Amino acid sequence: MKAIDKTDVNILNELQRDNRISNTKLAELFKLSEASCWRRVKRLEEAGVIEGYHAVLNRRKLGLGVTTFVQIKVAEHSKEATAEIERIIQASPNVIACDNTTGEADFLLEVVAEDLEDYSHFVETVLRRLPGLLNIRSNISLRQIKSVHKLPIG
Repeated sequence: MKAIDKTDVNILNELQRDNRISNTKLAELFKLSEASCWRRVKRLEEAGVIEGYHAVLNRRKLGLGVTTFVQIKVAEHSKEATAEIERIIQASPNVIACDNTTGEADFLLEVVAEDLEDYSHFVETVLRRLPGLLNIRSNISLRQIKSVHKLPIG
């Protein structure tokens, strides 16, 4: 991919701020022709720099009042066991983020649930059935202080 220049960075920052902005408005903002702006955005999409466009939803207004950060430690680290854990996590709609980590835990999950009863059900039916499970540590969020989806670029 061609190097990302200052104009690309400006376009990316604007798309992070408002992913519904029209190509016409984007081109006007950065004094580009509509065709040139469209080509830049298309190139960034095709290179995988832009992976998609999403609406940011309010969890609480959708009835998802509990957010929990869950550390999972497992005994088995074989390719097969790890693939099975990842398959189960991928299939769970309550898990909105998961990272394979270093340190005490093998996986760090961000889990949403309607309430504590719903979270308890998730632990019983999903987490406790993970192969080779050694430990689950749940940290329930009391309130969110910061949540951004904008990467600091440029």
